[in-house]
Amino acid sequence: MLDVAKIRAEFPILSRKIRGRPLVYLDSAASAQRPRAVIDAISGYYEQHHSNVHRGVHTLSQEATDLFEGAREKVRRFLHAASTREVVFVRGTTEAINLVAQSWGSSQLGPGDEVLITWLEHHANIVPWQQACARTGATLRVIPIDRQGVVDQQAFREMLGPRTRMLAISHVSNALGTVLPVREMVAAARELGVTTLVDGAQGVPHGPVDVQALGCDFYCFSGHKLYGPTGIGVLYAREAVLAQMPPWQGGGDMILNVSFEGTTYNELPYRFEAGTPNIAGAVGLGAAIDWFGALDHAAVAGHEATLLAHATERLQQVPGLSLVGTAPGKASVVSFTIDGIHPHDLGTILDSEGVAIRTGHHCAMPVMKFFDLPATARASFAVYNTTTEVDALVDALGVAREMLG
Repeated sequence: MLDVAKIRAEFPILSRKIRGRPLVYLDSAASAQRPRAVIDAISGYYEQHHSNVHRGVHTLSQEATDLFEGAREKVRRFLHAASTREVVFVRGTTEAINLVAQSWGSSQLGPGDEVLITWLEHHANIVPWQQACARTGATLRVIPIDRQGVVDQQAFREMLGPRTRMLAISHVSNALGTVLPVREMVAAARELGVTTLVDGAQGVPHGPVDVQALGCDFYCFSGHKLYGPTGIGVLYAREAVLAQMPPWQGGGDMILNVSFEGTTYNELPYRFEAGTPNIAGAVGLGAAIDWFGALDHAAVAGHEATLLAHATERLQQVPGLSLVGTAPGKASVVSFTIDGIHPHDLGTILDSEGVAIRTGHHCAMPVMKFFDLPATARASFAVYNTTTEVDALVDALGVAREMLG
């Protein structure tokens, strides 16, 4: 069993009161909270070690470089990447996908080529590919889903073909919690020589990922979903693929030699890390990986499954409430609507009860369009949540129904 009380004590913000009530934070799919270990690591860096990284000969620069590159090694182990040359630090998942769409896309896509995504995707895995297709003349194709929010695997197999150059899919849907059969989809694509990208923003918070076992060419995630800081993320890229990609930004640190006649680019991964990086963010991400990695992940999975089952059962008892997205084996996310109450109004009233949820289209407008909804309310559960907090959510929904229903 997971010692949730002990875990909660490591998160200072969870002791806050909101409008006089204990904070019930059910919005971790948007951004998880940070444990004291992460906060202390960032503060310690700024208090004791801050300097710019790489090339500095003084002590602080060498210490900062060691911390920065140490964080890269922690990411490598967390993802089971073959080398730190395959780990590129970026601002987050959005920047990682844009990097691939611009660098790989501009050099590899052309008229007649196809990029395949699913109907479940976050805007960050839609818009960059739309832009890449507009630049290159390639075509964006979308794999359909059913009313449970499950990707149609037969349609996927039929759409996958000789024109497909890229398969870009979510590991877990942020809007519905659907867990995609990533390994099987990647394997099917690789049989045809298709390059693959997995948006892992919602995947990594539920346990370590083995990118070599998945077989994907690219995997990306954001630190703030993984109990780490904002403004830092990771692009994993298989070295053989990354080595063939042109740099997507120019500046310091991504070069070996610059003259007015031409420039020699740096080795991997620095070729894709122009300018001063988010050093403190990388240190904080490394601390988050250490903290998360020390947990019993079987116990974490069991705890999150218990929260999801309890929430599903309790929410289905709320009059007028409809669950949106009921895929089997989904992650600990529940999206829902209540008859006659707009999700934004719902979120406002819940906040007055101290309950924080997310409302809106969740940067997944095509999903909302599929279900013919303007928005949903979404509660997402993390390792620090409890069934008592689920009950507080249901009680707050009762207050909202009395006020608005």
